[in-house]
Amino acid sequence: MNGRRKYQRFAIVFGKWVFLGAIIGAIVGSTTALLLEMNDFLGEVRDGSKWVIYFLPLGGLIIGYMYMNYGKVYANNKMNDAADLNNLVIEAVHGKKTIMRRMGFIVYIGTFITVLFGGSTGREGAAVQMGGSVAEAVNRFFKVPPIDTKLILMSGISAGFGAAFGTPITGAVFGMEMVALGKLKFEAVVPCVTASFIGHYITEKAWNVEHEKFLLQTIPQMSVTTVVKVIVLSVLFSLISLAYCQLRHWIQKWTEKIFQKNHMKRAFAGGVVIVVLTLILGTTDYNGRGLDMLEQSFTEEVPPFAFLAKLLFTAITLGTGFVGGEAIPLFFMGATFGNALYPFLNLPLSFLAALGMIAAFCAGTNTPIAAFLLALEMFDGQGVEYFFVACIVSYLFSGHHGLWPVQTMFEPKSRLFNIENGQTIGQVEKNK
Repeated sequence: MNGRRKYQRFAIVFGKWVFLGAIIGAIVGSTTALLLEMNDFLGEVRDGSKWVIYFLPLGGLIIGYMYMNYGKVYANNKMNDAADLNNLVIEAVHGKKTIMRRMGFIVYIGTFITVLFGGSTGREGAAVQMGGSVAEAVNRFFKVPPIDTKLILMSGISAGFGAAFGTPITGAVFGMEMVALGKLKFEAVVPCVTASFIGHYITEKAWNVEHEKFLLQTIPQMSVTTVVKVIVLSVLFSLISLAYCQLRHWIQKWTEKIFQKNHMKRAFAGGVVIVVLTLILGTTDYNGRGLDMLEQSFTEEVPPFAFLAKLLFTAITLGTGFVGGEAIPLFFMGATFGNALYPFLNLPLSFLAALGMIAAFCAGTNTPIAAFLLALEMFDGQGVEYFFVACIVSYLFSGHHGLWPVQTMFEPKSRLFNIENGQTIGQVEKNK
């Protein structure tokens, strides 16, 4: 009898997770489809009317005004600031903050403004934050017990990532892996898998949104020499990602200090700097998402210092308070850096771009399993051994740094680092 009750209880709980995950996936899949289509449209508008870039400082004022007046709420004895972006989502999973339901709307408007006027940004940040906002609304509507709310929030992350990149397997694991360094929260596997796959299906099948395709044309023959090259390259790619993260965080801290955390002034100043840099370089290749050059890096040589330009543009854009994601900029930096190394290495061009793209993403997000799965889904399982090595090496050599300072360490990457469990990346950096 007890065994029968256990199976009944399991069926009820399993059904609940599938039901809630499906609702989140369907909503987030639809909102992500809107995000992708609108970003494409706004990017085309900017490309056809390059003068709109001059309005980026004005766009910064608007974004700053939204976050200062509508992006803060005091709840559960904590100040919750939508401007914390993905950090707020991670803290909400750990029960340290509460996600405001209007955050998704604010971040979408902010992302549209950033893309239209030429800020250097990506898209997964908006999708993940919308996922968190939708998940929080589901938590409240269905009165999900506090002990289970974090699982629903993680499924919102999965839905946003899976739908944004057309990679449902990666999305499912990303939601479980990004919130804690060194731990994969398998307790959320059912809602995360459900939300990610349904979000992906709704985006691609129901709304007919097409994702970018990156063609990996040639894979080098397996040899000791090639593996050694992959290891060395992965270290270099991790350092590029590390440099970006450190510069982006430094700019944020410095501008918050200079402008006394006035978001409007910070974003206005950042917009002015981006406009000036664009005029100095004489090109808009590094404004917006940069998808054209990212795709080009797989087929032909691009400017050798493109990765540095994108690193600088993105660090300034997001460090001064504009809105968007950081995955595509990391893809860009890694792929174009690999492209720049092509003349010096006897390795295929598309392979170098793909390797850099995955390794830089892995180092910045501290999600080696999700990064490896991303490579499998994006490149149809080609070069699996090389990407596995690249993810492990870039994860280790990036140290305890990353995109999100509130990312908690369940365990340090190595005992050699002599770091206590339970600290955040931000705390580790501050204690150095």
